[in-house]
Amino acid sequence: MTKTILITGASRGIGRAAAIIAGRKGWSVGVNYVGNKLAADEVVDAIGAAGGRAKAIQGNVAIEADVISMFDQVAELGKLDGVVVNAGIVAPASPLIDMDIERMRSIFDINILGAYLCAREGVRRLARSRGGKGGSIVLLSSAAARLGGPNEYVDYAGSKGAMDTLTIGLSKEVGSEGIRVNAIRPGLIETDIHASGGQPDRAQRLGVTAPLGRPGTADEVGESIVWLLSDASSYVTGACLDVTGGR
Repeated sequence: MTKTILITGASRGIGRAAAIIAGRKGWSVGVNYVGNKLAADEVVDAIGAAGGRAKAIQGNVAIEADVISMFDQVAELGKLDGVVVNAGIVAPASPLIDMDIERMRSIFDINILGAYLCAREGVRRLARSRGGKGGSIVLLSSAAARLGGPNEYVDYAGSKGAMDTLTIGLSKEVGSEGIRVNAIRPGLIETDIHASGGQPDRAQRLGVTAPLGRPGTADEVGESIVWLLSDASSYVTGACLDVTGGR
């Protein structure tokens, strides 16, 4: 069955991988991006080549008007079936003692407030009581939520802990509306988020410490996301799924 989904932060990394995998299923995908239109357009083209339909949708998840506009635009592809709340940022490694307020505010505005706004708008459109047909919301948490990110990213880790809590609470709120809410907790995955945090080799360097002996790939996380969006996971809600190689 074809679906229409919105993926935030879909121009790169895990969001990009999930979008293209969804395209292979023939789904329609709203490809949200914040600034790199060229990268988003490349994802749209890849989805089309894979057999799906797609639309690039610009928007900053920390701005309410942008989030509402994103959801309005994805409706052009069809009635919404699912949302992947993926957009997020990290900052250079630092202990909390040295973090300034601007850094923490930026992390929390995008990773927490942005996620809550996207989840809210998703529920408003998926809820059967609001004219929706139910569906699936997938939140991107992180293994950092349970590991803590000491001396590197305790702010990022805290923002991802909020995703675990949102998953548990929101799943209980909206189950009766036909909406499932789950989270993926990626581990050390080869994406450019590590470079944005000043450690481009982090996944390769630390991935060997996972029980599987390697970092993961964006495609491996993307497959898990698309499974949670699909009808194959129809009795799964309120779950936080580790995709960490056992770490």
